[in-house]
Amino acid sequence: MAIKISKLLNGEIISLDSRQIYKGMEIGTAQPTRIEQKIAIHHLVGIRNPSQTIAAGEYAKLVKDKIEAIKLKGKLPIICGGAGLYYRVLKKGIFVGSSMDSSIRKELEQSYDNNPRCLFDRLKKIDPKYSEIVHLNNKKRMVRALEIYKITGKPPSEHFKKQRESINEKISKLYTIFLFWERKTLIKRIAKRTKEMLKNGWIKEVENLINKEANYGNAFPALNSIGYIQIREYLMGKLSYDEMEEIIIIKTRQFARRQSQWFSKEKIDLIIEMDSMLNSESSLIIKQLCKN
Repeated sequence: MAIKISKLLNGEIISLDSRQIYKGMEIGTAQPTRIEQKIAIHHLVGIRNPSQTIAAGEYAKLVKDKIEAIKLKGKLPIICGGAGLYYRVLKKGIFVGSSMDSSIRKELEQSYDNNPRCLFDRLKKIDPKYSEIVHLNNKKRMVRALEIYKITGKPPSEHFKKQRESINEKISKLYTIFLFWERKTLIKRIAKRTKEMLKNGWIKEVENLINKEANYGNAFPALNSIGYIQIREYLMGKLSYDEMEEIIIIKTRQFARRQSQWFSKEKIDLIIEMDSMLNSESSLIIKQLCKN
């Protein structure tokens, strides 16, 4: 849909996906294909090594720089992706002291791997409010929350409450479109896409990244993602192929649910019922959308 809109409105697409930014992860992060990237210009896709981390504030700055560059060309920036935290930073800015510490993060990640419940209990103690919206299985958000606390001495909820909204830190004019799928349809699409990704070489992709990781000498943060974790376990003989596929589908469904819950709390300008588009002429709807 982003590609079709970009053609109709003379736009360029900026990815808002926390994993599509990495090189060598084309299949598992569903990056736009070479053909799609020829049809429309895409930014922030496959530009960073998987050995590197990226914080929400840094990503937001990259997006804003691309927006200005695209506007200078007289084109329309189209941001496409489902990274809720990055979206919120674009909308509201970033709090003072939003930084990262690789040594603290590594220590917290190790603690999570050893005992996620223990880490979750620590979060509940320092920030009961934030712990209510962070699931025990969401390693990334839990680690980040405790990292913020260790760096600043203040719980995440306090930072978010005082989040600055200066015009220099947020995008003031952002028209947000949410693509809504019925749950039954979404479940079928997730299962179908997972099977296609595995068929198209996802396992080989993970093998290549693991080999690069071994040569690099340190773990790739980007590999701590849905699918990549399960495929690594399959390659280690910890999971059968069917078990691996089933867990990926389940984890993706859980992630999709969390995404929906996240964006239900955001101000959305237009919600498109995608199921109804399956039985109608989508190009006409998109043209009408662009006209509006």
